[in-house]
Amino acid sequence: MPLSNPVEWVTAFLAATIALWFLGRSVPWAALDTADQQASPLATAALGYLQRPGVLASTGLLLLRLSIGLLMIHHGQEKLADPQQFASTYVASLHLPFPLFFAYAAGFSELIGSWLVILGFFTPLGALALTSTMAVAAYQHILTGGFNIYVLELVLLYLGGSLAILLNGPGRFSFDAGMAPFLLSGSGSFESAGTSRLQPSAVPIESR
Repeated sequence: MPLSNPVEWVTAFLAATIALWFLGRSVPWAALDTADQQASPLATAALGYLQRPGVLASTGLLLLRLSIGLLMIHHGQEKLADPQQFASTYVASLHLPFPLFFAYAAGFSELIGSWLVILGFFTPLGALALTSTMAVAAYQHILTGGFNIYVLELVLLYLGGSLAILLNGPGRFSFDAGMAPFLLSGSGSFESAGTSRLQPSAVPIESR
């Protein structure tokens, strides 16, 4: 499906890049550093996944998310525009039950997953949705056409990009990275080292 207005896509791409950049810059990362805090292992692992260190690494992940997400949207739109045709052409060759259901599932996975990846909002779910649909697409192409590089190259590029996002996280320029520290600190997952929940209090002593 050709792009209706490439200028709108470029403008949206730049606007999303700038918005996510300022979102990442607005988060006080130094104040949220967990090196001097007592944190649960799960919270530490979550922040380590969502807040990959380094501006260059986060910028690279941002560009990868925007590229994969914006290019994957129209694939989901095409499936949802004519799900019966997609079910008959592609899903039926996999011999899955309820091909129309899986056609809708693939279309919504690509459409919604792309937006989640673009915004960096629930990024693991969005990247998992894209990775799953691209893995099934690669299997379908191999099943019907063999290892034809001209057929597989685009699917494998999408699969590799979405899998890289899934494994590396969204980077600091994302809504996930911006919200996670506040959500985790608000839930009591972090407590400053040397700060006890038990505060000393003065107990009056009556003189006799």
